[in-house]
Amino acid sequence: MSKLRVHSLALSLDGFATGEGQSFEAPFGHAGGRLMEWFFPTRTFVGMSGHEDEAVGAGTVGVDDAFASATERNIGAEIMGRGKFGPQTGPWEDDSWRGWWGDEPPFHTPVVVLTHHERPDLVVGETTFLFRQLAPHAALELATELADGRDVRLGGGPTVVREFLEADLVDHLHIVVVPIVLGRGVRLWDGLEGLEERFTVEVTASPSGVVHYVFSRRP
Repeated sequence: MSKLRVHSLALSLDGFATGEGQSFEAPFGHAGGRLMEWFFPTRTFVGMSGHEDEAVGAGTVGVDDAFASATERNIGAEIMGRGKFGPQTGPWEDDSWRGWWGDEPPFHTPVVVLTHHERPDLVVGETTFLFRQLAPHAALELATELADGRDVRLGGGPTVVREFLEADLVDHLHIVVVPIVLGRGVRLWDGLEGLEERFTVEVTASPSGVVHYVFSRRP
């Protein structure tokens, strides 16, 4: 049976998963790249992006890479919010925007983009983006069908993940707590009091300074 999985969702110490002021130049708003600095040096990210540098070469291995690499295993489709696809709000004024990822997005699967405004589906490389106005249960039903027996990844952002947690649809939740304080932005945990009662929780600290929390749905 397909599972709904969240991987590598980074949070500040005060619970923000993105900063304030998202734009084309700043996908994480005023947080900049600080939430993902643990991820960028990993072998998984370097292999995904193709951007080697002198500091990390082909990428680092270890705790962070072990968690980062799990995001790709047995995934047949993704669900994401409009904010992860791009910073636009309101009606789509310009369909030329094809996402942050260039000519070959890293998904290589169907991606259901949740939006309140219609837009034609988009094929970029091996990835098909389907733009739909759907509630969480309906979005998961569609993505599960597209996944063809594999799992579905819930890619974010934090508002979308919170909605799926409120609907009790998430089977696996990997949170990375980063030792920074943002003070403003979009929080994940608001309204989710008692969430931990639904899950078993495993915690792993990394030498990079982040802490990985894995929430697995109780039987």
